[in-house]
Amino acid sequence: MDIMKKFSLEGKTALVTGAAYGIGFAIAEGLAGAGAKIAFNCRSREHLETALEEYRKKGIEARGYICDVTDEEQVKAMVSEIGADLGSIDILVNNAGIIKRIPMDEMSTEDFRQVVDIDLTAAFIMSKAVIPGMKEHRAGKIINICSMMSELGRETVSAYAAAKGGLKMLTKNIASEYGCWNIQCNGIGPGYIATPQTAPLREKQADGSRHPFDSFIIAKTPAERWGTPEDLMGAAVFLASEASDFVNGHILYVDGGILAYIGKQP
Repeated sequence: MDIMKKFSLEGKTALVTGAAYGIGFAIAEGLAGAGAKIAFNCRSREHLETALEEYRKKGIEARGYICDVTDEEQVKAMVSEIGADLGSIDILVNNAGIIKRIPMDEMSTEDFRQVVDIDLTAAFIMSKAVIPGMKEHRAGKIINICSMMSELGRETVSAYAAAKGGLKMLTKNIASEYGCWNIQCNGIGPGYIATPQTAPLREKQADGSRHPFDSFIIAKTPAERWGTPEDLMGAAVFLASEASDFVNGHILYVDGGILAYIGKQP
């Protein structure tokens, strides 16, 4: 047996939502490196064109589509268009997401619903749209980008934690409901990753010292560093490939060991 062939994605079509930059872009790059054809979405033409240029710089022939993943009709149209352009979707990565850091007693219901809609409901809409095609082919991979907040709570992220906790359970339920169709649904739970989204937590203070949260994360992570988007590539390729055909309903935490670590004694 050539074990490396089990990690090959040659001939596969992968849709990575919100893959214009950051974690989604890195995951798409990793899947492309394993041979997959890449499709991604953006909500605006401007962001789409910028992302396409970044893919070109990497030598990746990605296809971009304008789509709001919270809009079921737009999602259906995009999935149909990708099918015509690249072939049926074999791999779906539900990566699109937002976070709003607001104390719960100060957060509006509108803000809470927006976070849940993008981080959780959109994954339901996207998965619902691709599952019929996967059932037809009796094969498919769905990867949901979860979070350590799928397991833990923290101040100011009530909506995000609620959504990511729900996404963990949606992952398990898709696995339970569609495993008999040879569809595997798993999650990746990134630790604290250095992206534009987390940049405010890593900003240097006026005196040149580390942001208090930056120091906190370094102290709580056995790897003693923030992760990079590239740290997620291997997990994504594994969960998208034949190598994970008997892995279903699992959340793979790529967190430098933070969830396993109680921390140093003061």
